[in-house]
Amino acid sequence: MTQKKTILVLASTYPRWQGDHEPGFIHELCKRLTSQFNVIALVPDAIHADPNGLLDGVHIVRYKYAPKKLQSLVNNGGIVNNLKAFWWKWLLVPSFLIGQYLAVKKILSTQKIDIIHAHWLIPQGWIASRFCKKFNLPYLVTSHGGDLFGLQGNVLMKVKKKVAEDATAMTVVSQAMKEYLEQISIQPKILKVIPMGVDLQNRFTPKSDIQRHKNELLFVGRLVPKKGLNYLIDALSILVRTCPELSLKIVGFGPEEENLREQVQQLKLENNVKFLGALSQDKLPDQYRQATLFVAPFVRADNGDQEGLPVALMEAIGCGCPAVVGHVAGIEDLLGEDIKHIAVNPQNKQELIAAISTALDEPTLAAERAVRIRKNALALIEWDSVASAYAKILATSTQ
Repeated sequence: MTQKKTILVLASTYPRWQGDHEPGFIHELCKRLTSQFNVIALVPDAIHADPNGLLDGVHIVRYKYAPKKLQSLVNNGGIVNNLKAFWWKWLLVPSFLIGQYLAVKKILSTQKIDIIHAHWLIPQGWIASRFCKKFNLPYLVTSHGGDLFGLQGNVLMKVKKKVAEDATAMTVVSQAMKEYLEQISIQPKILKVIPMGVDLQNRFTPKSDIQRHKNELLFVGRLVPKKGLNYLIDALSILVRTCPELSLKIVGFGPEEENLREQVQQLKLENNVKFLGALSQDKLPDQYRQATLFVAPFVRADNGDQEGLPVALMEAIGCGCPAVVGHVAGIEDLLGEDIKHIAVNPQNKQELIAAISTALDEPTLAAERAVRIRKNALALIEWDSVASAYAKILATSTQ
């Protein structure tokens, strides 16, 4: 019997415990790779995080980078947004990098690793590139969007270029990201478009016995600038003039929450907007199934950060929820020809209002689009096909 090869996965965003509300897409991929590989996930420790050990067949190793109660650089908004919101978290950056570096060094010195899979070009990709050259190891780097579109500046661009071009292979999660790499003259040896996946077979599925609520908008995601939620709240203040019963549920957390709550108060929308906080994955499907309309007003943030391929949009599609979204790079892969009907510029208030109004006024047409989009997205984002594609490129890279 052939012995499984071992992958060392480097990631910053990762569940802290079973059922954590933090984005879990990297763990979802890792656990689906365990049938073909031994998978070790090296991730940052966090407040209240589980200890090292097995989670769904994945060997979790958490590296410390500060006293336990201060390990908050990654969670509740992501590294870039936390640094923007809390100046003192810059003090955690050196120890975060050193902690990850030393942890990788220890694993490579004590265990047989066949390949490193680094999620995000910086810092994980940079650390992988340093060690793989020294240990003569292949590495796969995956960019999820924010690291590629954001993190600008001459030095960071040079680092990203070197990481991508030194990698054995690189994946991006949307066709738009591949085109952007070409525009900025980054040429990986092997480049594949493979998105993260969504469980469209068992979790994010339509249910005919659940009735959609009337006049209920839903937002799901981190409360950070690139999500554009402030534009939706502005639009809502106009929409309620003709539809006072219109409501907005906000599911998520992040550094912009205080500002968004103040905006709701200033616009006197307290009776129309509900902040539900973060919900675990098992509670999200019914939110998508009950909402009249999922609204995700994605924008490009001032620092260049934008979505790669939005997971919340994929989840909404899986549950058959009609949607209106911001037109950013990457969503064409999911929406196909229907993009012209549901993708808008959220910074144009009238355009956003018109799209929401049309979807609310024509629910049958909106539902038909949702069914069509789900059918077209199945082959692209269902986890089985996604995991198979990653397993193939990892296996090829170790030959």
